[in-house]
Amino acid sequence: MPTKGEKVLADKLLNRTVVSQSGKTFGLTDDLLFETNSGEIIYLVLKNPTPYAKTFDLEKTPDGELKIPYNAVLAIGDFVVIAEEDIV
Repeated sequence: MPTKGEKVLADKLLNRTVVSQSGKTFGLTDDLLFETNSGEIIYLVLKNPTPYAKTFDLEKTPDGELKIPYNAVLAIGDFVVIAEEDIV
């Protein structure tokens, strides 16, 4: 399972359930936003965000979708695990 700082193919991130370290579900990854000059991923875009995810003051896309900062990602496997303290 890739961890923070390792390279991973984008398709390994899409349609994955996003959960916190404590097991709270945030939704599914729908898209990625990245820096065009460096190619660095800066946000995961959520689809079907849970009511719990909506309690956070997360940035939104122009379409109103919630964005999770990629620096909050701790691990990627069957789930994308994020650190809640890194999204506030």
